[in-house]
Amino acid sequence: MKILGISAFYHDSAAALVMDGRIAAAAQEERFTRIKQDAGFPRMAIEYCLRAERIQLSEVDYVVFYDKPFLKFERLLETCLAFAPRGFSAFRLAMPLWIKEKLFLKKMLLAQLSAMDAAFAGEAKMLFTEHHQAHAASAFYPSPFREAAILTLDGVGEWATTSLAVGRDHELRITREIHFPHSLGLLYSAFTHFTGFKVNSGEYKLMGLAPYGQPKYVQTILDHLIDLKPDGSFRLNLDCFDYCVGLTMTNDRFSALFGGPPRRPEAVLTQREMDLARSVQVVTEEVLLRLTRHLAAETGLDNLCLAGGVALNGVANGKILRDGRFKKIWIQPASGDAGGALGAALAAHHWHLGEPRTLSEGLDALSGSYLGPAFSQAECEERLQAVGARFTVLTEDALLDACVRALVEGKAVGWHQGRMEYGPRALGGRSILADPRSPVMQKMLNQKIKYRESFRPFAPAVLREKVHEWFDLEGDSPYMLIVDHVRSRRRTAMTGPEQALFGIEKLNVSRSEIPAVTHVDYSARIQTVHRETNPRFHALLSRFDALTGCPVLVNTSFNVRGEPMVCTPEEAFRCFMGTEIERLAVGNCLMVKAEQDPGLILDYKNTVPLD
Repeated sequence: MKILGISAFYHDSAAALVMDGRIAAAAQEERFTRIKQDAGFPRMAIEYCLRAERIQLSEVDYVVFYDKPFLKFERLLETCLAFAPRGFSAFRLAMPLWIKEKLFLKKMLLAQLSAMDAAFAGEAKMLFTEHHQAHAASAFYPSPFREAAILTLDGVGEWATTSLAVGRDHELRITREIHFPHSLGLLYSAFTHFTGFKVNSGEYKLMGLAPYGQPKYVQTILDHLIDLKPDGSFRLNLDCFDYCVGLTMTNDRFSALFGGPPRRPEAVLTQREMDLARSVQVVTEEVLLRLTRHLAAETGLDNLCLAGGVALNGVANGKILRDGRFKKIWIQPASGDAGGALGAALAAHHWHLGEPRTLSEGLDALSGSYLGPAFSQAECEERLQAVGARFTVLTEDALLDACVRALVEGKAVGWHQGRMEYGPRALGGRSILADPRSPVMQKMLNQKIKYRESFRPFAPAVLREKVHEWFDLEGDSPYMLIVDHVRSRRRTAMTGPEQALFGIEKLNVSRSEIPAVTHVDYSARIQTVHRETNPRFHALLSRFDALTGCPVLVNTSFNVRGEPMVCTPEEAFRCFMGTEIERLAVGNCLMVKAEQDPGLILDYKNTVPLD
């Protein structure tokens, strides 16, 4: 059974291919079009998935879309009526697109698919899942659990913004939902907007900013914005938000609560923004803790699966794990809308068709989330030669030695190896790596390579077998979605004046043996690296550990701010030449910046649009 899942037309389009229950391939469209969070029809992602398994579109048994457009249209109409006449402006702008395209989405999808393969026999092969059904399926079916509670939270699907479910074997049952306009995801996005970041992409910035602030607005949020019940259910005070009726997230009442208008994008960050970020983060964690405690008590299950955009909040995930109500948690690495493509395909296979589920013998069924394109050594050499790269082809052993030497010398290394990651995190397939022991590396990577805000932290990749020696985490975090603390014995005692610092002033204080990946509250967004899923990255870390006594590397996505993660060897080389990365390893090809043609140097800093 060959099932193709598609998510598209809202943000972060993607495609995923499931072959007889096996997750064969998955990728976001942005990686091919180079348009950040591309929302268009994922033609190139579909072509990749089919090419990876050497099949034609006409050979696919079902094509499944991750949303039910008629239910979403129903929400738009009912919201307009409920808030009339204030909602008319949003309704007037949305309606032409719905009438032209989204209301007739099935017809449009069939036309796009038929254009790709004239032999595709359309309508009988098309299925639609509900949005939260796809999210829940993406979390439970690839997980290592035979049975689990499932929690999905995002901005909004058709109606649901929060859903609780139970999965057993191949069966998945949604038991409870919270509906739009009451949404934890939209609450968090409202603060993303208010602090001057871009909704649907800046939420992770808000999470990274939170440790610089104080939770001084927590009670204001609980008193005026969200009515939170003991079981985690909630309702928002819609008088303070504008997303139902207008074209922005917040209104003047919201501004009055927090002492003035929203911060303008790219304006200087003040203590207010830091305190707002910390406050909404604390409230989000409290909502999630109440929901998961209630879910554990209600189901009596030991395992929890998480999906939806809110599940990308690694700080909250760490709190849920440490809370101990569930023995194990598993988080879908592509928790946002991109993961809906995979969830739709899996829901069709197990839920719609009733096919049995086989548990993976490894960590899970995702193969480390390395589900994107890979390039043979011959392809790497041919593509690099075509763009003028000067490189040396090494054995794997020599390549690892050269990269480790460069890292120890304080150089940043571009690392393009194997299959590309599915989801927003670089996991050692398309990564920029650096020495975490350097006290200047965090600032250097932000300013000279990523070209992004100085406050943003970097994640540590650590050998799974040694994670407990460096972090409080006792377990797996293969997808960089759990935040925990650096072990106390690895921390550096702060002086009195250092402890008295506030906000961004804390940034330059070295606070552990691995300062480049230690946030200002001693936390880190940890990736455990497993030999079974990425043997070459594991070998690199092992060799770095053997030389330095440190089994940790800085791991950040191979891109600059505003650009999708690189996919091909050519894109890796262009990013290498447009930043101050000093070494690039693509397959067994090693490139040294000083040896490249100066005429190929690019101005990435001033040409890539801001995110």
